[in-house]
Amino acid sequence: MFFLSLLLLGSTLWIVIDFSYGRIVHLKRVRSRSFPLRQSDFHLYTYGKDLYDALFTDIKQAKHHVHVLFFIVKNDKISREFLKLLIDKAKEGIEVRLLLDRLGGHHLSNEAIRSLQKHGVSFSFCHKVKFPFPFFSANQRNHRKITVIDGKIGYIGGFNIGEEYLGHNQKLGLWRDYHLRLTGEGIQDLQKQFLHDWLDDTDQNLLDASLYFPKQQPGGIIHRFIPTDGAYLQNTFLYLIESAKKELFIGTPYFIPGKKIMNALLEARKRGVQITILVPEKADHALVREAKFPYCRKLIQAGCNIYAFQQGFFHAKVIIVDDYICDIGTANFDMRSLYINHEINCLLYDKHFIQTVKNKFHEDLGNASLLSLQDVSPTSLIDRGKEWIGTILAFFL
Repeated sequence: MFFLSLLLLGSTLWIVIDFSYGRIVHLKRVRSRSFPLRQSDFHLYTYGKDLYDALFTDIKQAKHHVHVLFFIVKNDKISREFLKLLIDKAKEGIEVRLLLDRLGGHHLSNEAIRSLQKHGVSFSFCHKVKFPFPFFSANQRNHRKITVIDGKIGYIGGFNIGEEYLGHNQKLGLWRDYHLRLTGEGIQDLQKQFLHDWLDDTDQNLLDASLYFPKQQPGGIIHRFIPTDGAYLQNTFLYLIESAKKELFIGTPYFIPGKKIMNALLEARKRGVQITILVPEKADHALVREAKFPYCRKLIQAGCNIYAFQQGFFHAKVIIVDDYICDIGTANFDMRSLYINHEINCLLYDKHFIQTVKNKFHEDLGNASLLSLQDVSPTSLIDRGKEWIGTILAFFL
């Protein structure tokens, strides 16, 4: 028993030191980044079938290259269809590059990887475990979802690839997410971010290759892409919250904002901003539901409206500030996205498009129930224990 306790203590100490020092070293290297204001045209997808139909069609029509980065590609029917499509394009002589997060991509079999590479698809896992901080690097996920086709069409948002995202998971049901398709000036920034990630994980530098950056005509919507690398996302969220004058809408599958963001929300409420937050009723990961409850209680007591989506699983990442700014991207409203993961978000400045997003958000609110203080309060010792553990492990959920 003594040796077991000693082993547990030593393991805990090692994890704390590994993560703490790994993050310190990382923060010394990382810099705040954002791309310039661009003009592009956008289309919003909220259902997996509609997105996949458009994405697969665009890939089929590719003439020069297909660059794809996802957090997750499952091992199921739609995933195999997706991988076959990439192989078919590579057979045609099209350049195909596929990046998958090392942890999120664990569903992909070695056989599938060999088949991709055999048929000409350039494949790499990103964010592999690295020494001397293996625990920190194992948690530092590349959560970005980027597709660039011929340097002319781009995709970014919350969907991954799998049957689950078509609503075929019996536990979660209908999958609701927000994903953008764009054409125009902004493609160059998505391309640049993909090629940065490709360079980081393959040492192949294609950033100066002009053939990946064909000149594009401006679209009608002003926007800016903001990539984050486990730091500085907090600044973006604070800017959005502090910009709100009348109303603030937040949609997220995981609501674990941390102290600074929480204080900003409470301050916004004090100055009269109406705050509406939409989260899923169901949970797809352990403890994320309980970890949000302490924040929910404070916000409900402050007069915020928090809704739980009832018609399946809500996975969208969206923030709407008045009629002024809309943020759609890959980052959740949680501490993992804020302080660990690599993400990319898109800030859009267009009243008409913002109204389109707002209409979708209100549609989702129509399929949600308003949470009361009682709904987010523990009713048993087990519930209190889950909430306590979730609070302690908030960084890693």
